[in-house]
Amino acid sequence: MKIALLTPTYSAFSGIDRVVELQARDLVKEGNEVSIFCLKAGMQPSKGVNVVEIGMPKSSFLERIYRIFFFFDIFKIKKYGKMLKDYDLVISHLYPMNLIGAYAKKKFGVKYRYHNHGVADPELFSGFVEKTYMKLFRFLTNRSVKNADEAVSISKYLRGVLKKETGVESSIVYDKIDVERFHKGVSGDKIRVKYKLGNDPVCLYVGRISPHKGIDLLIESFNLVLKKIPSAKLLIAGKETFDEYAKRLKRIANKVNPESIIFAGFVSDEDLPQYYAACNVYTTATLWEGFNMTVVEAQACGKPVVAFDIGPHPEVVKEGILVKPKDINGFADAIIKIL
Repeated sequence: MKIALLTPTYSAFSGIDRVVELQARDLVKEGNEVSIFCLKAGMQPSKGVNVVEIGMPKSSFLERIYRIFFFFDIFKIKKYGKMLKDYDLVISHLYPMNLIGAYAKKKFGVKYRYHNHGVADPELFSGFVEKTYMKLFRFLTNRSVKNADEAVSISKYLRGVLKKETGVESSIVYDKIDVERFHKGVSGDKIRVKYKLGNDPVCLYVGRISPHKGIDLLIESFNLVLKKIPSAKLLIAGKETFDEYAKRLKRIANKVNPESIIFAGFVSDEDLPQYYAACNVYTTATLWEGFNMTVVEAQACGKPVVAFDIGPHPEVVKEGILVKPKDINGFADAIIKIL
């Protein structure tokens, strides 16, 4: 089969794009001809996978505006939709790429599948502009998936949300992780040396630095951990996607203990397994997830998890403790118990 995978940013920092990467690799192994269509590419594809970069503004601010109002760019929707006319299947992983998939279906009868990763709750974002942006993003996403031939959700939780918001039924396909990279036995010594962690107990968070990830709650909870385990360290690894939120986190961390809280920034896929290996417990205070791949990767590396009991977490957290959402004391107690 000739299959097109559609994703806005084919980049290593995006969990969705890591799913796309593995999906493309598997489809090629099955003998399919695979192309990835994206607005911006930042990763080298697997062998045998073709990448078509559509292009968008360079500025991060203009990039976000362009993505939300992509439906105005009729020229590109038609141009790249037409390029899909000879494909057997188009799988779109996120708005605004759904618009291209829907056009290919309408004009050329190409089968269009929506791979549902969900959209974070707008109320979890700070400020009127961010909340409005996310509300608009969710509205446009829901509008653009209603005419899909079929839909796949990455958790039972998201299947319910999609049905409720759009009326669209979906099957469940949990995200896969790369078990060749994430497994027990990986050494974390390099990371412990890099950050001078010695034998100190380490809590790890991996993911975007975004308000809905609840990293401020994680730091508040870690402050309570330090009162019982002064030698503990919190390692925060991830790309800063909301500048003001990132600055706020660093202010909070400085008040708590700047020597105990380490911001590692973006971590490459190559090094990521070593970060999991270096920690004693994986911690995430995220308030919304569609699946949470990092939780699954951490467990594959043999690490217990502390997380809030939200969304898909009852489905994916197998080794660890789930805590009532926003219960800072309970979260700290769970970390202390594991450490």
